[in-house]
Amino acid sequence: MDKVIIFDTTLRDGEQAAGASLNPQEKLEIAKQLEKLGVDVIEAGFPASSPGDFEAVRLIAQEVKHPVICPLASATPEAVDKAWEAVKGADHPRIHIFLSASDIHLSYQLKKSREEILQLSKEMVTRAKGYVNDVEFSPMDASRTEPAYIYQILEAVIDAGATTVNIPDTVGYAAPQEFGNLIQGILSNVPNIHKAIVSVHCHNDLGLAVANSLEAIQKGARQVECTINGIGERAGNASLEEIVMALKTRQDFFNLATNIDTTQIYRTSRLVSELTGFSIQPNKAIIGANAFRHQSGIHQDGVLKKAITYEIMDPRTVGIPSSVLVLSKLSGTHGFKERLAELGYSLSQEALNHAFQGFKELADKKKEITDRDIESLIAEELRTTTEIYHLDYVEISCGDHSLPTATVRLIDPEGQSLADAALGTGPVDAIYKAINRIVGIPNNLTEFTVKSVTEGIDAIGEVLVRIESEDVTYTGRGASTDIIVASAKAYMNALNRLLARKTPKEGEAS
Repeated sequence: MDKVIIFDTTLRDGEQAAGASLNPQEKLEIAKQLEKLGVDVIEAGFPASSPGDFEAVRLIAQEVKHPVICPLASATPEAVDKAWEAVKGADHPRIHIFLSASDIHLSYQLKKSREEILQLSKEMVTRAKGYVNDVEFSPMDASRTEPAYIYQILEAVIDAGATTVNIPDTVGYAAPQEFGNLIQGILSNVPNIHKAIVSVHCHNDLGLAVANSLEAIQKGARQVECTINGIGERAGNASLEEIVMALKTRQDFFNLATNIDTTQIYRTSRLVSELTGFSIQPNKAIIGANAFRHQSGIHQDGVLKKAITYEIMDPRTVGIPSSVLVLSKLSGTHGFKERLAELGYSLSQEALNHAFQGFKELADKKKEITDRDIESLIAEELRTTTEIYHLDYVEISCGDHSLPTATVRLIDPEGQSLADAALGTGPVDAIYKAINRIVGIPNNLTEFTVKSVTEGIDAIGEVLVRIESEDVTYTGRGASTDIIVASAKAYMNALNRLLARKTPKEGEAS
C-alpha cells in the first residue's frame, strides 16, 4: 500500500492564525507531541521572520530526532541562509522555499516578470541545495497560476535540485475537480517530475481544504501539508486529523496509508488547543466534543446494539479513552497516574506531585472528577511552567450596592511579593486594573470568554482572554471552580506570554 507523507505546518502556518502566539518552549512541546503522533515532516517555523521563530526552529532541530525538520524561507539569500543556520542541528534537515507564481501576485505585489521569478526560483533552490540534500519548493498561489507556467517552474527547480514540489492553494480558491486536474496535469506535463515528490498545501477559505487535499492525493500527490485542528491563516488549513482518518477509515476507497499513530490524535489536538488558545468547536469532525455523541433515540438504540450502525470510527482509534475511571478525594496517586496515562499524559515526578496536589484540592470541592477536569488540571500545570509573574492571592468585594474592589498579590521574577488594589466597573475589571498597576505593561483586552469545562453546578469554569500590545495578540487561559479566580489566572497567563516575548533571552540584543 502506498504511503502519504504527512507534513505538519501547525508551528508555521498554524501559528499565523490571528491570535495564535507560541513561544519557543511551547513550540518545542508541540513538536515533541507531533513526533509521538508520527508526522513525517515538521515545518517548525520561519527563521528569518523573528528571533523567536529562529530559536524555536533551532530548539526543535536539536531535540526532535525522528521527523524531518523543515524551516520555511522566502526566496532571498538571507532567508535561505537563516533557515540553514536554524536547522543545521537536525538529524533530517529540509529547507522549504516559497515564491509567488500567479500573475496577480507578480503584478500587484512583487512587480516582477515571469522570467525573473523563474530565474530567482532556480537560484534559491541551488543555494539551499548547497546546504541540504532535501529541498522543497512552493510556487505560491499555484491554483490561480497558468498551468503551463507552473510546469515550467517545477521543471526548472527540480533540475536545480528540489526533491519535493508543493502546490499551494494559497487563498483557498480551488474546487476539488479543478485542483485534481492541476495535479494530474503536473504529473503528465513536467518531464522530470519523477525525480520529486508532489505535495499539496490547501487553505480552507471556501471550506474545501480537506476535499481538495484528498482529491489531489487521489490524482497522485504523495505529500499533504496540514495542521492540527485545521488552524492557520484566515479560515485555516487542511485538518490533519480529518485527512488521516479519511485515509484510514476509507482504505477500501483510497488504498493509501500514513505513518500516523492515530491514538495520539486526541492528545495532540487538546495540546494545540490549549497552547494556542483556540477552542475546538463541538461539531468538529474527529475530535469535537460531539463527534461521538448521539442525541437521536434511533441512533442511540442502534449504537447500543452495534456501534457500527451509526459510528464509522471507534473513538479509541483517535485516542479518546474508552473506559470511565471515577476519581474522587479517596483516589490515590496510582489511580491518578493511571488515568493520566490513559489520557496520553506523561509527567515528571515533580509535575505529577504538583498536579496531584491540585487534584486533591479540586476533589474537596467536587464529588467526582471527570476526564475534562483532569485535562483542565494538567493544562493549568503547563501554563504555570512559563510564568514570569505568579498570581499568589486575589480577593474581591462586590455586590449590587457596593463598589467592586479587588486586592491582588503577585510574586515577581526575583521572588518578591507585590500587592495592589483597584476599583472597577465589576469584579473582573477591578482585578485586571489591580494587576495592571503592578505589572505596568500597556495592553488592551480584546476578548473575554467564559465556559464550563463540565456539566453541573460544581463545574470548573474556564476563561479565555486575548490582549493586544503593539499590534500583537496574546492569548491566555485560566480554570478554577471560582470563575473570578479563573479570570485572574487567564489574564496573568496572557500577560506572562506578552512579557516572555518582550524579555530578551541571554545572548540576544535588547
